[in-house]
Amino acid sequence: MSGEEAPARQQQESAEDKTENPPTEEPPSEAAQEGEPSPAEEPADEPAAATPDRAPVAPDEEVFSYRALFLTGYGGYDKVKLQVKKGKPSLKNAEVLVRVKACGLNFAELLGRQGMYELLPSPPVTPGMECSGVIEALGEEVTDRKVGDRVLVLSRHGLWQEVVVVPASHTFIMPESMSFEEAAALPVNYLTAYMMLFEMANVRAGQSILIHMAAGGVGIAATQLCQLLEDVTVFGTASASKHETIGQGGVTHPIDYRTRDYAEEIRKISPKGLDIVLDPLGGSDTQKAFSLLKPMGTLIVFGAANCVTGQKKNLLAVAKTWYNQFTINTLRLMHANKAVCGFHLGYLSDEDELITQTMTRLLELYTQGKIKPRIDSTYHFEQVGDAMRRMHERNNIGKVILLPEPKKEEEKPESNPEPAETEDKKEEEKDENKMETGTEEVKREEN
Repeated sequence: MSGEEAPARQQQESAEDKTENPPTEEPPSEAAQEGEPSPAEEPADEPAAATPDRAPVAPDEEVFSYRALFLTGYGGYDKVKLQVKKGKPSLKNAEVLVRVKACGLNFAELLGRQGMYELLPSPPVTPGMECSGVIEALGEEVTDRKVGDRVLVLSRHGLWQEVVVVPASHTFIMPESMSFEEAAALPVNYLTAYMMLFEMANVRAGQSILIHMAAGGVGIAATQLCQLLEDVTVFGTASASKHETIGQGGVTHPIDYRTRDYAEEIRKISPKGLDIVLDPLGGSDTQKAFSLLKPMGTLIVFGAANCVTGQKKNLLAVAKTWYNQFTINTLRLMHANKAVCGFHLGYLSDEDELITQTMTRLLELYTQGKIKPRIDSTYHFEQVGDAMRRMHERNNIGKVILLPEPKKEEEKPESNPEPAETEDKKEEEKDENKMETGTEEVKREEN
């Protein structure tokens, strides 16, 4: 067991104890400092009066409780556990309480589970950067929201739970036609894609662009946003089984990165190169991206997906990615007449005005029917491991969504009305089969 796995194992055992005997106080105080709601230390509501048909209810049974997902340590899918928190979260000035209906799953959460996402506090902590739901309570000084508003929410973490408390400025009113699943799928992916394309790369009509992982959340968002302009040629990498879908979504040239060298395929079609490359991979792929740029082209690096190769951190993959990391000096950059940019939405969390302006624009585009998040699949909190596995193995086309609502138990099949008779018939059939088999064996011996 490595030094990193040892504390994680202790945290996991501790988390399991908490699951069996849920605490009455909020588990992680550290996470609360980053915006995660902390339960109020208030007594529970008075129990309802007893009636002839109803016995008095114990006060403990009416304590406010809600489900939350916790990262209990670094490692595999089993490190994210479902727990119950007790105590109603308290509201501060300018905050709102939201009943969560859907949450988005992002690649950052896969990195966080492996201990490779620096903005996520140490376990135990609740992940989750985006969600949607309904406002149930308002703090003082909140004047532009009301109870009952349907909102989408953006935060650094802490949103994978049934109830969250967030600053009102981190919520955005949902269009009437938008579903909770779509709202949870929009913030991170579409903010990332829009800011890279229109704020950094300044994409224009007639240009060409390479979008890696074109079937993922950011990939689909970027492809849709490119359709806002005329004659933008989109190259998109994805496995062959996804080509039809991304082609229908606007990718001009789908490329199977598993069986072909995408750089060679692009040069065959566009010998002069590309205007823009969006790189979420890192390592040697960043070098390829730079070499594919035309003069005056722009490369935007926004991830290091090549570091993630299994459930747990792969030190060899991390070392290989960093060893092959692209580096360049300013003189070479000047001679190449190319631009290299980096983008990380997590480090823009303090840019409230910029994020609000961009979100407002994105919601307008949704209302106009020009963008629409593609939902790949939905999983209940109990199935978070399956959800992560689907995204980790690159099986998704679009956004994977988590639902706080408890999973309903599957209905058991109705019992046979005449079980005894059926069993008797089965026994008779077995006896007949045995007799036939015995007769056949005797005949073979006689022959």
